[in-house]
Amino acid sequence: MFKLHQPSSSMPDRTAPQVAVIGGGPAGLMAAETLSLAGIKVDVYDAMPSLGRKFLQAGVGGLNITHSEAYETFCARYGDQLPQLQAMLDCLPPSALRSWVHGLGVDTFVGSSGRVFPTQMKAAPLLRAWLRRLRCAGVRLHVRHRWLGWDDDGAMLLVNPDGEILIKPQATVLALGGASWPHLGSDGAWVPWLRGRGVEILPLQSANCGFEVAWSAHLQDKFAGAPLKSVALTFTDSQGRTEQRQGEMVISAHGVEGSLIYAFSRRLREHLNIHGSTTFTIDLTPGRDAERILAEISHPRGSRSISNHLQSRVGIAGVKVALLHEVLSKEQFADAAILAKTIKALPITVNATRPISEAISTAGGVSFNSLDQNLMLTALPGVFAAGEMIDWDAPTGGYLLTACFATGLRAGLGVRDWLNRHEKS
Repeated sequence: MFKLHQPSSSMPDRTAPQVAVIGGGPAGLMAAETLSLAGIKVDVYDAMPSLGRKFLQAGVGGLNITHSEAYETFCARYGDQLPQLQAMLDCLPPSALRSWVHGLGVDTFVGSSGRVFPTQMKAAPLLRAWLRRLRCAGVRLHVRHRWLGWDDDGAMLLVNPDGEILIKPQATVLALGGASWPHLGSDGAWVPWLRGRGVEILPLQSANCGFEVAWSAHLQDKFAGAPLKSVALTFTDSQGRTEQRQGEMVISAHGVEGSLIYAFSRRLREHLNIHGSTTFTIDLTPGRDAERILAEISHPRGSRSISNHLQSRVGIAGVKVALLHEVLSKEQFADAAILAKTIKALPITVNATRPISEAISTAGGVSFNSLDQNLMLTALPGVFAAGEMIDWDAPTGGYLLTACFATGLRAGLGVRDWLNRHEKS
C-alpha cells in the first residue's frame, strides 16, 4: 500500500522535471499530487472553466467515494480487468482512500448499503480542500486549456482563450475521461489522436447506463419516470452465469434505468453486443413464493376489478400492474397460474443501451495491451494514461472513483520512476 503523506508547502525546485497532466478530474489530480510529493513541477490543464466538474456532478446525490465491503469482494467488482487493476488497487485500497480523504479534513461514514460517503455528502468541500493543498504544493492549475493533440515536432498543442500554445514537458499524464456526460468535459475527442500514434483504442461504450425497451404508448405516457421499488432482477449472461439481486429501478420513456439496472449493465451490454437483444426477469414480490402468490390471486374477488384484487391480495398496483399488461394478453391475465408465474418472473427485453452521452461511465478506451505496468503508453514513451479513458469498467457504488484515484496514483508513480531512470541514464 502506498502511503500518501501530507505535501510540503514549499514550491518544487525550478530545476525539477516538468510534467503536464491533461485533465483535472480525480485521476489527473491524484497523479498531480503524487508527482508534487516527489518534488516534480506539475502543470494541470483542463478544457473546462473549472476543475473536477464530473466529480462534482457525481456528488449531487451524495458523493459515493468508495465501498466498505470485504476487500476481496470489492476487487471482484472489476470483473475481467481485475488482473490489470489489482496492483493499483492494492496501492490505494478503500481504507487508504478514506484515510486520504480524512487528511483533507473531510470526515466519512459508511451508509447502510456499505457505501462510503463524506459526512456532508457533498463533493465540493473535498474538491476545494484538495485544490487548495495542490496549489500550496506548487501545482499550477490551468483551466480553459483544451488539448488538441501533438504537432509534427511532438509538442503538445493546447488552445486557451488567448489562442494556441505549444508545450513540451518531460513527461505527460493523460487523464481525459471517457465520453459520458460530454458537457462536463469528457467528450472522447482524444481517441483519433492516440489511434493516430499507434495506440490501441477499444470502442467507447455506455456503462452504468439505461437500456431501451419497446414499451407501449400507454406505459410511456402514464408511467415514464415511475420508480419500481422492492423488486428482484434475475439475469443469465452469455456464459450461463445466473445472478439475482434485489433493489430499485426506474421505468423511463425509453426503457429502464436506475441502480439495479446499473449493477447488471456490463453483462447486459455484453449480451446485447453478441445477440442484439437480451431478456432479464423481474420478481415483483420478492420474499413471497409463487405458491402463496397463486393462492392469493385465486381467492374470490367478487365484483372487484383485477387491478383492485391484485392490490388488495398481493400489494401490486400502478406501474407493476402496467408492466404485467405489457407482457400478458387479456386471456393470460385472467389465468391465475400464468399471472402468478409472471408476477414472480416478468420478462423485460432490452434492445440497446442508451446513448453514451447519458451514461454514468464508459467502457472501452485505451487497451491495457498498449500500456506497461506503470500505465505508460508503449507507443509513446513518457506519456502515461489514467482514469476512465483506460479500458476498465465497474459498477456504481464507489468502485468507479476508487479506480480513478488508484490509476492516477499509479500513473504519477510511473512518471516519477521513469524520470528517475532517465535522469540517471
